Amino acid sequence: MKLASLKSGRDGQLVVVSNDLAWCADAAHIAPTLQAALDDWDRLLPDLQNLATDLEHEMIPMRRFHEHAAASPLPRAYQWADGSAYVNHVALVRQSRGADLPDSFWHDPLMYQGGSDGFLAPRDPIPFADEALGCDFEAEVVVVTGDVALGASREDALASVRLVGLTNDVSLRHLIPGELGKGFGFFQSKPASAFSPVFVTPDALGAWWQEGKLHRRLCVDLNGTPFGRADAGEDMTFDFGTLIAHAAKTRALCAGTIIGSGTVSNRGADGGPGKPIAEGGVGYSCLAEMRTVEMLRSGSPHTPFLKAGDTVRIWAEDDKRHPIFGVIEQTVVG
Repeated sequence: MKLASLKSGRDGQLVVVSNDLAWCADAAHIAPTLQAALDDWDRLLPDLQNLATDLEHEMIPMRRFHEHAAASPLPRAYQWADGSAYVNHVALVRQSRGADLPDSFWHDPLMYQGGSDGFLAPRDPIPFADEALGCDFEAEVVVVTGDVALGASREDALASVRLVGLTNDVSLRHLIPGELGKGFGFFQSKPASAFSPVFVTPDALGAWWQEGKLHRRLCVDLNGTPFGRADAGEDMTFDFGTLIAHAAKTRALCAGTIIGSGTVSNRGADGGPGKPIAEGGVGYSCLAEMRTVEMLRSGSPHTPFLKAGDTVRIWAEDDKRHPIFGVIEQTVVG
């Protein structure tokens, strides 16, 4: 089942979307918003599934689903916590800042709590054209949980996953070192993120969702040119069950919590940093990682961060090369 929120008020209008993303059906008679559905998931799920089935068989009123009319599925959320499941990415970015990678990073996930009071829609512009900020995209996988008990096990945490999707976690790289240097974490360097037009239930992903990982390539284009094709199921040190359990170690999580994977990152075939797509590699899911590889190779990076007019496109494909979650496509504006 695929769910989306059409732009309407602060929290959107819940719709069920067809598997091919062409059509949608109003779900307001079941739940007015996605958050309302998540709050009463066990009771409402059968009705939502029946609505999705009727939509696929064209048995109910339906209308065209336009991704430009979609908000992020949760236009705002009670909690947005982003992890760093791909330690290869963490190691490379820390290396670019001259910071060591403690051994604990391979055993204990990193996680920060981001701003969740307002997310960008999947086709909204990125409002940071000031090149002094070092604006970067980060293509990630996310899950949305039901209620998670304090101290939940990995298995119970994984069972709490209700929906899977994608995000562009925007980062202002030139602000990060100063903020982290204060020892109090991200804030100004992490503005609003955008999420894929639709979120998908794990059962609808079938074999693509196994052991708390999405086994599909995460596609990233920058200004129409392939930039990243990393496999989200590879080199993921911490699966989503582990990430959710980490977040719930000292607090319960409420329904509608969004947990991010961190930037998807694959090692090269030789075990070292990956190569750009132009050189036969799978590329990268953010500019910072590419710049780090350039620095390791030549002593300095030459790929610039985002500037006004740049457009980033993020999606994941099914076996027929159709987007599974729709497409995040954002242009930087001043």
